[in-house]
Amino acid sequence: MNFFVSLFNAFPGAISQGLIWGIMALGLFITFRILNVSDLTVDGSLATGGAVCVVLIRAGVNPWVSIFCAFLIGGIAGLVTASLQTKCGIPAILAGILTQLALYSVNLRIMGGKSNQPVSVDKYKLLVSQRYVRELSLRNPIPLIIVFLVVLIGLLYWFFGTEKGCSMRATGANKHMARAQGINPDNDIILGLIISNGLVALSGALLAQFQGAVDVNMGRGAIVIGLAAVIIGEVCLKKIKGNFAFTLFTVVFGAIVYYLVLQVTLQLGLNTNDLKLISAVIVALFLAVPYWKAKVLPKRGGV
Repeated sequence: MNFFVSLFNAFPGAISQGLIWGIMALGLFITFRILNVSDLTVDGSLATGGAVCVVLIRAGVNPWVSIFCAFLIGGIAGLVTASLQTKCGIPAILAGILTQLALYSVNLRIMGGKSNQPVSVDKYKLLVSQRYVRELSLRNPIPLIIVFLVVLIGLLYWFFGTEKGCSMRATGANKHMARAQGINPDNDIILGLIISNGLVALSGALLAQFQGAVDVNMGRGAIVIGLAAVIIGEVCLKKIKGNFAFTLFTVVFGAIVYYLVLQVTLQLGLNTNDLKLISAVIVALFLAVPYWKAKVLPKRGGV
């Protein structure tokens, strides 16, 4: 009985974190699925967004302005990675690693040489905080994040329906064919990585407020969580037909499922030191599901 009570109490926090990480997963979806580019910058740009937001809030800047600045700085990080790819001919994975490595020092500089910076909800006006996650009041972060995500998904749906958005989707589908149609794939990759890492940094800004602190290592393993959200959403909602907006929703749904599964495993009494191991196992299982289904279940038509 105590297990289910603890699990029930942990669910609101898991849903809140899933929603926040869902924003990061949307950014990763743009590079991973739309542009077909493996971008490892996210492990660094997530912490950059958090660092910029916390430092500005501590300086008295409005939290809405702070998260917007975090988005812009994250976009600059994406621009650096994209420039290394398109202007210097460096492979995508290596370009992301180089930017991620550089961002570690940049994040330390932003935080004044400290590895972490607190931002207490008692001293500063924050948009979201885990302290109020179980309250049935306007301070509960879940409704605000949901509204934020709905607006964000609406904007992305509109953008990828424009000529430029379709150009980016064409670049990801077949770069050579896109070039033959007069599209410049390099420009699409640059814009895509700017938007992607901007969203990742935005997620980091909200996550830092939610946790009440930013740490220089808070983005470590972020790409695993993002990919998990994309894959889990695809596996769970694969049979449901929907448009591009629904596809974006499945990414957020995958992030929520990931954190709910993580909470269940932790409530079973597993050591929190094994959190990274548990995360890797969860991702591996969901990645293996499509393969196992193809092997075990007979193909349609007897083929």
